[in-house]
Amino acid sequence: MILVEDQQKTNNMNILEEIIEHKKEEVKKLKKKFSLHSFEEMEYYEKSTLKLKDFINRNSLGIIAEIKKASPSKGVIRSDFNHLKIAEIYFGENVSAVSILTDENYFQGNINYLKNIAAIKQNPLLRKDFMIDEIQVYESKASGADIILLISEVLSKQQIQELTCAAKELGLDVLLELHSKEQLSKIDFKLNSIVGINNRNLEDFSVNLETTKQISSEIPEDIIVVSESGISKREDVDFLKNTKTKAILVGEHLMASKDIKSSLEELKEWCSFES
Repeated sequence: MILVEDQQKTNNMNILEEIIEHKKEEVKKLKKKFSLHSFEEMEYYEKSTLKLKDFINRNSLGIIAEIKKASPSKGVIRSDFNHLKIAEIYFGENVSAVSILTDENYFQGNINYLKNIAAIKQNPLLRKDFMIDEIQVYESKASGADIILLISEVLSKQQIQELTCAAKELGLDVLLELHSKEQLSKIDFKLNSIVGINNRNLEDFSVNLETTKQISSEIPEDIIVVSESGISKREDVDFLKNTKTKAILVGEHLMASKDIKSSLEELKEWCSFES
């Protein structure tokens, strides 16, 4: 007999596996449509990229503000969704970077959101998707990204190294995300200098900021640590200020807000070390 709790954990892990299987099919289609060289002809391929470290200062936690219409667990988060208007607000508030969900099937994102925002960008753009193949890295650069997300749980140590090297050759930063201490053994900190710690447990989807505190304690001081998920109030930010966190990634708190600009202004105030 399977306990309800165990069944829920299995279902949650299956969602991630399902996403990756779907992503493999997307990659096959992408390879039929494009070669790596074909991306060299695209608008943003030869353009220089912006570096995340240049947009984080010592007076505040950096803010990576996310553009996300929906998620598998919450469904549609923002019904009046306009990616360009949201991006303009984020740029106006001079965030450290803008994260853009491009996965269509599970997050209702689109690669064109990245391309559209790249045309008006003032700050680094993070392409947030499920990266499993080099062709996605090239697509990201050609679409205007400055940073790509790699998720350690869905990649081997070798894949992380190979995709990171591919990104660096194109001038892209890599945000390498992990959810547990077990993934630390996959990371070469000489290669990956930006590490995202996701406070969401992949087994039960619960969120605990202690995850950032515990994992960051084992990460070298010179690494840019980004805390992700579950950040929605001043107490959360105050807690993270006392960890090795250098920046926070905030999505649902802003996407669900009736007034994104006001919520972001408030978040910036919380993040300041001078407040």
